[in-house]
Parts: sequence; structure tokens; C-alpha cells
Amino acid sequence: QVQLVESGGGLVQAGGSLRLSCASSGSISSINRLGWYRQAPGKQRDMVAAITSGGSTNYADSVKDRFTISRDNAKSTVYLQMNSLKPEDTAVYYCNALLRRSGFGDWRNYWGQGTQVTVST
Repeated sequence: QVQLVESGGGLVQAGGSLRLSCASSGSISSINRLGWYRQAPGKQRDMVAAITSGGSTNYADSVKDRFTISRDNAKSTVYLQMNSLKPEDTAVYYCNALLRRSGFGDWRNYWGQGTQVTVST
């Protein structure tokens, strides 16, 4: 079984910073793309940032130059450093992993349970 566990969310004032972490565990043979998504109340879930196994990154326009995604392959962990936070960044943040389980040949998407980020004015 595969698990993605996020941590690091919370309440922060506008202009502040938070660092999210997402650790993958279980019978995993390989992890390809890792990403962070967010969903605000009444809105769809949108991609925030993603990073490939080779280290290439992609960001939503709204977070460029403020957020940084990184990964530690040895720890099967992906991070999201969020700086200069704004009230509109308030959402539940979900970790996503495209991975292959041990003994299986197909790639599948897995999601974490989400962590709340609230930015106050």
C-alpha cells in the first residue's frame, strides 16, 4: 500500500512563509512526477507546482517567484516553500505523486489527504 502524508500547513499572516512537506511510503519502486495542488472552498483543484524525477519544475503563474518546489529522492519527500503568502493562497494543499508500485509495471497517480493553509490579512 502507498501513502502520501503532508505536513506543515497552518495559519500565517500575509507576507509570511510556510514550508509544506509530503512523504511517500509503502511498496514503491519508482517515483516520477511529484506535485502540489490546492483547492479553495467552492473552487476546483488546481496545480500549484510540479517537479519531475530529473528536477524540472513547473509553476502556476500565480505563485511564480514566491513558491519553490523541491524533492529529496532519498527520503521520497517533496517540499513546497511558500514565501510572501497572500490571502488568496488560502486553500487545502494536496500532494500528488505519479509512481510505480513494487511488482507492478504501470504508473499511477496518488494523493495525500491534504493540509490546510490559511493566510490572514
